[in-house]
Amino acid sequence: MPRYARGYDTAEAEAWLSRRDRKLGTWIRRLGPIQADVRWRKSFDPVDALARAILYQQLSGKAAATIVGRVEAAIDSTRLHFDTLARVDDATLRACGVSGNKALALRDLAARESRGEIPDLRRMSTLDADAIVAALVPIRGIGRWTVEMMLMFRLGRPDVLPVDDLGIRKGAQLLDRADAMPTPRELAARGARWGPFRTHAGLYLWRIADSAAKAPTPVKRSQE
Repeated sequence: MPRYARGYDTAEAEAWLSRRDRKLGTWIRRLGPIQADVRWRKSFDPVDALARAILYQQLSGKAAATIVGRVEAAIDSTRLHFDTLARVDDATLRACGVSGNKALALRDLAARESRGEIPDLRRMSTLDADAIVAALVPIRGIGRWTVEMMLMFRLGRPDVLPVDDLGIRKGAQLLDRADAMPTPRELAARGARWGPFRTHAGLYLWRIADSAAKAPTPVKRSQE
């Protein structure tokens, strides 16, 4: 059974991308290297990470952190799991600021965990990216984008390109000096040449979009 390492050689990725795509290579030289993400080396709890991703959806970081803190106080734990979430009812979650839809998503996540449907880190190390997506997107409130962020920023998978992400699509538009952003299908075709380092290409597309917008700080994304 294959095992997938967490993380990759970013210098190797940048050299590969520069050879494969001259336009992207120009931007890589302009923007400079992207350092390896230290979180690749750290263990994490997939169920807890997914629960927090649900709570952070469509909220500012500050507002979401406040709600998460209230939930942690209500369950008397910093570990969001089936057993700890079972300590509170939905009315208590709502009092913490959790919407009805998010409460349903947390309950679905917890139920699936209790049935053994959520792969742990050891199991994930034997699954390819598509298999992890397939295992997690059935969870209420968890879409492909959220799983892709986990694959990129927490699991360090080297070949993930979130083609639905607006920042990545904007970066691709600027890369090619196109009149419009590529569709997800067009971006998937455009990005085929970047494999097996499409994750690193995506990181540069975000930086290209941030640079063009002259953003004072890069936008934080789920799992970052």
